[in-house]
Amino acid sequence: MSSSNPNNRTAVVVLIAAVAMIGGLLAAAFLFSPQGTSMQAGTLLKSPRPLPEMQLVDENGAPFTRASLRGHWTLLFPGFTYCPDICPTTLALLKQVEQGLGKDAAEVQVLFFSVDPERDTPDVMKRYVHYFSPNFHAATVSEPALKEVAQALGVAYIKVEGDTPESYTMDHSAALVLINPDAEIAAYFTPPHSVEGLVHDLRQLLNTSTP
Repeated sequence: MSSSNPNNRTAVVVLIAAVAMIGGLLAAAFLFSPQGTSMQAGTLLKSPRPLPEMQLVDENGAPFTRASLRGHWTLLFPGFTYCPDICPTTLALLKQVEQGLGKDAAEVQVLFFSVDPERDTPDVMKRYVHYFSPNFHAATVSEPALKEVAQALGVAYIKVEGDTPESYTMDHSAALVLINPDAEIAAYFTPPHSVEGLVHDLRQLLNTSTP
């Protein structure tokens, strides 16, 4: 999660705890021990969870729907471009994962899911994710659709007001969501993230899913 204004920290802790609890309850309903595939860094779902239809906008200003998730694996990370710490650190780590996967990286789409549509326009998202890799993608959507998509993904977030209307920040969960080629949630990777663990698990899943 991002850093918060000290003046708001107590309220934020309470609110984040509540949001995280809801997210935890949603996840607990379908998270089970890994099956078959040996996972080092992630937790497989016993049964992949289908995602609903969605109408997001990507970094090129084009529609990003459930169909955009089909045909390849997607490693989704929630965040916002004004994030001072967790987001850039995680995206830099995902760049290392991309390099570690080598030729297999073409089968895994990295998607930055912005929880700050007010500031994260397509141009802003594009400049941000392409700083880390030209292969990374980004998408967001305005409220109330953002809340609906986040809940479907198991992502928690909350806006934290700053000293001025423009200086707000966003607290958000930092788990990576792995979506399979059928647009279903297949696994979660909770922090702290490991390049070696992610590369191992992604390779295992890619090999398992190869006909």
